[in-house]
Amino acid sequence: MQADIITIGDEILIGQIVNTNAAWLGAELTQLGFSIRRMLTIPDLAEAIRDTLDDSIAHSDLLVITGGLGPTNDDKTKDTLKAYFNGKFVVHVPTLLHLEQFFATRNRELSERNRRQAEVPDTCEPLLNRHGTAPGMLFRKQEKWIASLPGVPFEMKGIYEEELLPRIKAAFRLPVIKQVTVLTVGLSEAETADRLSDWENSLENGVALAYLPSPGILRLRITISGENEIYINRLIKKKQQELEQLLGAAHVFGTNEDQLEAVLGQLLRERGATLATAESCTGGNLAHLITSVPGASAYYRGSIVAYANEIKQEILGVTPQSIHEKGAVSQEVVEQMAQGARARLGTQYAIATSGIAGPTGGTPEKPVGTVWIAVATPNTTVSRCFALGTHRERCISVASYYGLNLLRTIICENS
Repeated sequence: MQADIITIGDEILIGQIVNTNAAWLGAELTQLGFSIRRMLTIPDLAEAIRDTLDDSIAHSDLLVITGGLGPTNDDKTKDTLKAYFNGKFVVHVPTLLHLEQFFATRNRELSERNRRQAEVPDTCEPLLNRHGTAPGMLFRKQEKWIASLPGVPFEMKGIYEEELLPRIKAAFRLPVIKQVTVLTVGLSEAETADRLSDWENSLENGVALAYLPSPGILRLRITISGENEIYINRLIKKKQQELEQLLGAAHVFGTNEDQLEAVLGQLLRERGATLATAESCTGGNLAHLITSVPGASAYYRGSIVAYANEIKQEILGVTPQSIHEKGAVSQEVVEQMAQGARARLGTQYAIATSGIAGPTGGTPEKPVGTVWIAVATPNTTVSRCFALGTHRERCISVASYYGLNLLRTIICENS
């Protein structure tokens, strides 16, 4: 079964609003078993809506349209759908009653313009909107389904989950689709593909692997489709284990919606351990990631952003000789930064970063993107050097994740 997702709105076409509806619907419909044929964004023009409907109905089994159902003159969707499906407007009484209550509870008068939102084409099945004012509409043509939902995300999601989804499940016979996303850090997309090449080439029919890269984190989505849910559940677990074994625990940190900073935080919490950070090139981004996790105060003490060499020396205890002889971006300096942060803030662990984020400042010996990362523990200090490229923001982001992951692997290896 194929589905099209159509978003109507000039504000999306001009980049004023990010189209989160399409991404959400794509994930939802894929989980149901639909193959997403395409996602389209079109203007609030009757001609554009009609042309898109003609093409989508000819090729897909389900169309989900969002947007253009508001009470203002620039909302063309409802009028266009009424004409397209040869209907006339009638009042949907449940929606009218909802509107009366909706405005009464807010001490607002139900205007005639808002009252007209209860009118829907008589050729549709109304979908009650319990979260707003504009109802959804479900049309059927040549065994094809065309659902029109409001563009406001929480209203769209509410109607989809409460009204449209039960109808889809009852009417469509869909395959079983299971997905798991394995989260990795420390390997490039090409390096990962090389490690997985033989395994990927031997995947059974109905099993697919997708690479979803982002700065510092590579997501690997395994998708399996078929008819036997019990078999698919067993197979996806087996494939996940195989993939994780091929990549190794040093690079795999979680699945699906896990976050590296939260995974590390849980390890620290379980061990009653504390953490500090000393940051130069990452400029506080490590601290930002760590403190984005609720409850991080249980294990995180704080950060010293030692951007200037004087701060590295005066607060973290880096020796002037090390900076003079080796440079601020060096193994010696970053290790002393980690040790100094651990000592000054009284923690069990400390992560330190020092590098050249760019776009200037590189040398032939230390080009832009050179980053040293160190982790100080009660027993030792471990450091690594990375070449992270010339894009400043990407360098900062990747270095931060690599620092978190270095500590995570040290804790896991010593557990």
